[in-house]
Amino acid sequence: MSGDQGWDGRESLDDMLMQQVADGSRPAFEVLARRHMRRALAVAQGVVGNPNDADEIAQEAFMRVWQYAERWTPGRARFTTWLHKIVLNLSLDRRRKPQWVAIEAAGELSDDDAVSATETITRKEHQAAVVRALAAIPPRQRAAITLFYFEGVAGKDAAEGMGISVAAFEQLLLRARRAVKAELAAVGFQADEVLP
Repeated sequence: MSGDQGWDGRESLDDMLMQQVADGSRPAFEVLARRHMRRALAVAQGVVGNPNDADEIAQEAFMRVWQYAERWTPGRARFTTWLHKIVLNLSLDRRRKPQWVAIEAAGELSDDDAVSATETITRKEHQAAVVRALAAIPPRQRAAITLFYFEGVAGKDAAEGMGISVAAFEQLLLRARRAVKAELAAVGFQADEVLP
């Protein structure tokens, strides 16, 4: 992914759509939401760790895009950076509230005959350890890891979306990587397969 092209390399389309949204065009808003909802959901879930909360956050983020479209200025920031900032702020706010555990967190039984039971258990244990490690680090560090590693957002764009300098983002990401690796090492897992 190129750091200069936004999420999908079609920034000019986002600029045009945002201008139409600012003018009250619902069809333009629907196109914009379809283009970017999946990423908004993924970023939110990466920070809050709960798909139900992530869904609410992504919907709220797009409601704010609709409400405040006239405040966005083309050229000052990419639409995707602005959206990142909205999603991250809502996600960090949600993390400060008491958390409820969804019934879906219990997981489901797997029918995958191609993978042995031992491999399935090991994979699930590793995934659970990663989820716990991410949950144990501060929310801003979790946001940095989610944007950079799991969503592939360039460091410059992630820094801008988080409202910090590139150097501050790099330091935040470094601290986050160390924290996750330490959390995983404490329970006997290697972090190298998760974070380089």
